[in-house]
Amino acid sequence: MKTWMTLTCGALALAAPALAEDVAYDVNGESFTGYMAKAEDPKGMVLIVHDWDGMTDYERQRADMLAGMGYDAFALDMFGNETPTETVDHRRAATGALYEDRDRMRMLIEAGLEQARANGSDTPLVVIGYCFGGAVTLEMARSNMADAAVGYATFHGGLGTPEGQSWDGNEPPILVAHGAADTSITMDDVAQFTNTLNEAGNTFTVEVYSGAPHAFTVFGSDRYQERADTESWEAFSDFLSDRTG
Repeated sequence: MKTWMTLTCGALALAAPALAEDVAYDVNGESFTGYMAKAEDPKGMVLIVHDWDGMTDYERQRADMLAGMGYDAFALDMFGNETPTETVDHRRAATGALYEDRDRMRMLIEAGLEQARANGSDTPLVVIGYCFGGAVTLEMARSNMADAAVGYATFHGGLGTPEGQSWDGNEPPILVAHGAADTSITMDDVAQFTNTLNEAGNTFTVEVYSGAPHAFTVFGSDRYQERADTESWEAFSDFLSDRTG
């Protein structure tokens, strides 16, 4: 699927991607579908990790926005084509299976990273994730893939560090965009996460948006908060520019 369009982010008109298409790929015999949006002359690349409802038009739209800003963007697929995501129970099962099997989670991250590089540019990489994807993004940051990226960012993402894992302080810079009214990932969770990173010696920034609930960036949902979405995207845009030069 190819798309050609003029994108709008708030009042900012963005250029259309030079190319935007779904990308089919296999991981150990399983079928997955990602999405690649390419810029004309990319300044960098962004790897996007989806929320618990899978790789959807939301991730495609974010990838198109990034391509319009001059970055190649690849939205990976953490679930595969055969994983149902229609109901809350489906989504809990899909995410729970990966939380319980971190080796598989890392294997699927690596497969998505390989697709990003195979289909995009060899430019500095930043990784972003939404909700469940935020937890996956931090998993990558703690892994032996950490140095593949120059920065990591999460939007209303899971912040817990699994038992048996830790931060060594040498991971690339991290940006956290969080809603102060998030009841799924609380301000206590944010405090614990920042204490952990601070004690390890990591470089990080936490942006907290008053009144913003969980999933505040999801366009069209009843949780969407335009101010928090706009300000967090601006913060990420600055972070991305700083990391990619």
